Amino acid sequence: MRNDNSKSVTFVIMKILKVLAALALGLASSCQYFEKSESSSDSDASTIDINTIQFDENLAYQFIEKQVSFGPRVPSTSQHRACADWILSVLKTYTDTSYFQEFTTVTYDGKKHQGKNIIAKLNPSNPNRILLCAHWDTRPIADKDIKDQNKPILGANDAGSGVGVALAILDAVKKSKTKLGIDIVFFDIEDYGQPTNSELPPMENSWCLGSQYWGKNYQETNRPRWGILLDMVGGKDASFYREEISMLYASNLVGRVWENADRLGHGAFFLTENIGTIQDDHLYVNTLANIPTIDIIDYKIKENDFAAYHHTHADNMSSVDKNTLKAVGRVLLYTIYQEEQIGL
Repeated sequence: MRNDNSKSVTFVIMKILKVLAALALGLASSCQYFEKSESSSDSDASTIDINTIQFDENLAYQFIEKQVSFGPRVPSTSQHRACADWILSVLKTYTDTSYFQEFTTVTYDGKKHQGKNIIAKLNPSNPNRILLCAHWDTRPIADKDIKDQNKPILGANDAGSGVGVALAILDAVKKSKTKLGIDIVFFDIEDYGQPTNSELPPMENSWCLGSQYWGKNYQETNRPRWGILLDMVGGKDASFYREEISMLYASNLVGRVWENADRLGHGAFFLTENIGTIQDDHLYVNTLANIPTIDIIDYKIKENDFAAYHHTHADNMSSVDKNTLKAVGRVLLYTIYQEEQIGL
């Protein structure tokens, strides 16, 4: 993902116009679901017993720890390949079908890489579907660190946490025997974007290469009704704000998720303030695949930046907090069970 400093909350004016123009192309089709569901959220939510929302934050933590044990998951490395194989093996235990979507791309530094989006489906025949997604690769440079800037980072929170929470969600819904259709996509080569201080010629859309490929080639018949992107969802004292692209495409889903967080006692994490645009994988899920998708992402509004360990070597297991994992996981589970009641 990208903000003003290399991942900026607001683009320069020309990029804002391009983003808004792209969003406008899919807005009509993506609004339909939320208009239908807007009036039913409260009544459907009231039938769910909060005590049944059992999310295993320890399991999510273990999934993150396992990813970190491979080392940095930088494309075209042995660590990257080994972690991909492990993620796929876990998905096979929880879902009905899982596979790699392989693609070739060239990054801003002129290097050619073989990417692997990792895709899985639970209850694939059910047309009532949702999407959970995250990226699984890690940054090849520590460009915001004060030392070893040219070395890759471990990315415990920035990559590991989104995958860890999604896998633990699958564990929970598998045990509950949900009939809801769930699509999982772990995007590759998200975090290989061009730093602002790069001396190389600028590359437009250098971030989120895996989701761009996935979105351009998306041809599924049973399109998910909505999606949630998980990015940096394990940090201590995390703050999840209402992000602009999420609000533009899926404001009712944002409202539902944030209301559910408050209902479950996790409102301290899900804050009501709005922030600007963050160029993350959800941009391309919305604009290319036309699936209304929101971004749950940790952001520090006072600092106008991400957490201090972001894109540094400090993004190791010490950056991950089980309380945050539990909050995000319980809110997601509640929202999933809510959707199952609405659609079935």
